[in-house]
Amino acid sequence: MHLTPQQIVAELDEYIIGQKEAKRSVAIALRNRWRRMNADPEIREEIVPNNILMIGPTGVGKTEIARRLAKLAMAPFIKVEASKFTEVGYVGRDVESMVRDLTEFGITMVKTEMQERVKGKAAEQAQEQILDILIPPLNSKGLGFGNATKRANTEVEASSLTQQGTPASSDEELNQRTRERFREKLNNGELDDRSIEVEVKKSTSPTMQVFGPGGMEEMGINLQEMLGNLSGKGKTTKRKMTVAEARDILVDEEAEKLINHDDAIQEALERVQKQGIIFIDEIDKIAVSSAGSKGGPDVSRQGVQRDLLPIVEGSTVNTKYGLVKTDHILFIGSGAFHVAKPSDLIPELQGRFPIRVELNSLSEGDFYNILSQPKNALTKQYEAMLASEGVHISFTDEAVKELARIAAEVNEQVENIGARRLHTIMSSLFDELLFAVPDDIKEGNITIDKDYVNQQLESLVKDKDLSQYIL
Repeated sequence: MHLTPQQIVAELDEYIIGQKEAKRSVAIALRNRWRRMNADPEIREEIVPNNILMIGPTGVGKTEIARRLAKLAMAPFIKVEASKFTEVGYVGRDVESMVRDLTEFGITMVKTEMQERVKGKAAEQAQEQILDILIPPLNSKGLGFGNATKRANTEVEASSLTQQGTPASSDEELNQRTRERFREKLNNGELDDRSIEVEVKKSTSPTMQVFGPGGMEEMGINLQEMLGNLSGKGKTTKRKMTVAEARDILVDEEAEKLINHDDAIQEALERVQKQGIIFIDEIDKIAVSSAGSKGGPDVSRQGVQRDLLPIVEGSTVNTKYGLVKTDHILFIGSGAFHVAKPSDLIPELQGRFPIRVELNSLSEGDFYNILSQPKNALTKQYEAMLASEGVHISFTDEAVKELARIAAEVNEQVENIGARRLHTIMSSLFDELLFAVPDDIKEGNITIDKDYVNQQLESLVKDKDLSQYIL
């Protein structure tokens, strides 16, 4: 990852409107990863990441910033909610499970990358398997070419023979010619709809979760593997499917066979430890207000903070793939902090989030930019969805401004949920149109103007009690 901080901010600007200070902080944190890995080896291990605490109301882009950052870095990334963890000794998830989840994601990520690198060779092997089903080779356990011709397309075989000009000298040569002819048809997609019987791996048994103190989750994982082995996990079963479906399944199976799983695990562990990002949402929910009571759930909240502290400041977590050090994992905390304040966190945990960034509430102008500028803007999403039905919609500038005004007004009058309000506004705006397509409206061009927006949304905005539930 060679992006500079300014380039990272430019990439984030394509999807996230405003919040310049937050973007600068995460861009610097990401670039510091590259700087640490290229620093003098004598001091490299001493350079620890500066964890970030994002403070701001819901729907202003906290989670989206972290998610886009992880995509840019091609780094293992998970989002967890602090309110779902419990103190050791209570029934529930312990904080170490977030590191185990990150490790699982990192291994899946590395294996997927390795499989992509061998996709070409895997496709060739999958094609050979399909050819063996359509035209078995002569030495395949007594099937012989004579039996294969009963299932093969005789017209294709006949044409392949006449094109040669001379009769085949042996069954082996005839078999080879027919396979080549079928190989050509496979490459051209002419056999994609043909039904064949394929041996595929049995699907894995459903996952199960065991909650409890002190590594009980690991016991749950081992128990799951044992049950999987007892139920015949890893065995194959025969299924009928089209050639196109079989190709996709066989390519994935062959790619999995071609990669070295031990190398994948080692690379994933290294990547998790050096580049991993854990986004801890709702961290304000485990903060205990200074005016709060001493008993009840507050005891568990403080316990979660104490359990979280060694993970954030650097410790070793035992996973089923090996030990994972958290010293250089980047932690990004996030919370609205409406009730509690950052200072309500225990002092040791506060010290582990040295960079604090306050995100601003979104204004009407921000809503307008969110609807018109990003690559994944909601207006573009609805345009793409309806275009798939043959209906092409377009928005006038006045319509987009009116949508932004209504979103800001409803946020102010009912409850401020940030950019998420735009999802509810757009859903209500297109409710009638999405229901009418394709039964009543099969195709055509539709312009969404300011009058249409007011017609669809004005009654909902005026009725504040109703908008509290619908919007």
